[in-house]
Amino acid sequence: MGDQQHGDGQYAGDGQYAGRRRNRRFRNRDQDSPDGGYGQHVEGNATFAAAGGDAATADLAQLPSHIIDSLCKVLVCSREVIELTVTVLCAGGHLLLEDVPGTGKTTLARALGQCVGGTVHRIQFTPDMMPSDLTGVNVYDQRAQRFEFHPGPLFADIVIADEVNRANPKTQAAMLEAMAERQISVDGVTRRLPESYLVLATQNPIELEGTYPLPEAQLDRFMARSSIGYPTRDAERAMLLGEHAGEPLTDLQPVCTTLELGEVLWQVRAVQVSEPVADYIVSIVRATRERDDVRFGASPRAGLNLLAMARARAFIRGRDFVTPHDVKTLAVPVLAHRLVPRNMTGASASAEQCERIVSSILESVSAPDAGRSAPVKSGATPRAVRSR
Repeated sequence: MGDQQHGDGQYAGDGQYAGRRRNRRFRNRDQDSPDGGYGQHVEGNATFAAAGGDAATADLAQLPSHIIDSLCKVLVCSREVIELTVTVLCAGGHLLLEDVPGTGKTTLARALGQCVGGTVHRIQFTPDMMPSDLTGVNVYDQRAQRFEFHPGPLFADIVIADEVNRANPKTQAAMLEAMAERQISVDGVTRRLPESYLVLATQNPIELEGTYPLPEAQLDRFMARSSIGYPTRDAERAMLLGEHAGEPLTDLQPVCTTLELGEVLWQVRAVQVSEPVADYIVSIVRATRERDDVRFGASPRAGLNLLAMARARAFIRGRDFVTPHDVKTLAVPVLAHRLVPRNMTGASASAEQCERIVSSILESVSAPDAGRSAPVKSGATPRAVRSR
């Protein structure tokens, strides 16, 4: 069904991760400036240190940054795209990449899977593909006289869904359950997927003939949308003259295991959010519904996704609290693809048009002061509540 790449980590069929919960220790790797963004790292003092932390916990807090640095060494795409991808991974979401073929979308996903020691499955979507081609089927074993389940390519740590808009709506719906619920049901049996499950879907924004545009309900399941774009002239030249030009991932070594990545996800959910920052997120999301040029604005799920992404960004930068700058930096990739403009032409809205709308909203909505965004109780250790 698709290419497979196996790392050191093993897929956990029940979606549960063993291991004890660890106390957290943060080391500050970045100080945000008002005009700063992705890729600006400034060494600083620790902003948070939990009592009883150990070296293993400190290393765990540095894993996302190590993944980003490793990917930047082998990929020619911008650091901003790499950081956004890792942020989506740490936030427990899925990423939609809209770009022309050959820009490195598949290579990015494979490199990410190799860094986290997980399995990577690639699916090339076609109009005649059926849901069972994704989820798997039960096959009768005559020797054992019983049915055995043969898992489909959706059972992996990272799934590359190439040209997802070429699949028919029924097949797209099959992938929706895996994305939204992190589980797959076949013949009445539900099988869990890893907590760090990531779907990296791609679609060509130029070629629309023979495609099925993703409905708003499925677009809303993607935590963020981005575009890799063409590399710079120097980057493209370096890619051609590189030692491993044909296989850039040859020297890429695993940074962590899927077990450690699962622990990172729970620590991200423990990052604190002050009431002013929460109000800022609500104001931005609600502003998308109150504009005259927007038919359908962002849903409440969009606000939750923006919060999750802001927490992940804060964690990557060594903070245990979210700042307004985290929210502002991520608002466009998280919210733009969820908007439906009134003057929409064709099958889907222009990505640039929706991004301009969100940027305009960010200029009109006042952000809280940086001092008010810090945690109310500076000495308290935040706790994440595991939901069942």
